[in-house]
Amino acid sequence: MSNTSEQYDSIIKICSDIFTKKMKDYGSAWRILRTSSLTDQIFIKAKRIRSIEEKGMSKVDEGVRSEYIGIVNYCIMALVQLELGYNENTELAFDEAKNLYDKHFIAAKSLMENKNHDYDEAWRDMRLSSLTDLILMKLLRTKQIEDNDGKTLISEGIDANYSDMINYAVFALIKIEEQK
Repeated sequence: MSNTSEQYDSIIKICSDIFTKKMKDYGSAWRILRTSSLTDQIFIKAKRIRSIEEKGMSKVDEGVRSEYIGIVNYCIMALVQLELGYNENTELAFDEAKNLYDKHFIAAKSLMENKNHDYDEAWRDMRLSSLTDLILMKLLRTKQIEDNDGKTLISEGIDANYSDMINYAVFALIKIEEQK
């Protein structure tokens, strides 16, 4: 795990920079979205990545990198929504939004470090397409839990699935950066 932590921090900086700039452009309009709507936004991004992977090309001038960044940021927004609840009054101060964003990214990184220790960086030997598939599987699980009003009998909750998706997307972004 020698440079994984530093690579993760580099990806955090990229994603956080985009989140910050979009907060300045749009404010916290995303606060009106229910978590199920955020899940669907993440689903759209993951399906586009898979489509591009399968077709080998994109007709829109944005590659998969921006979609993985979107997955990270939408997952963090969803975690914030789970924590605060969605609100018709979308106003969330920039500093508070940024603090919540950082809090959830730090928690996801901590989870990654613990799992990465136990799994011995197995993700490094995985294909990018497998990371996409794992994100899609986590999305389907999340949608099922949402359809069950957030209740599970034995499984992790929605928040754990969002955190795992953040980490899979960060791994994908690290792999993309390494290919440059």
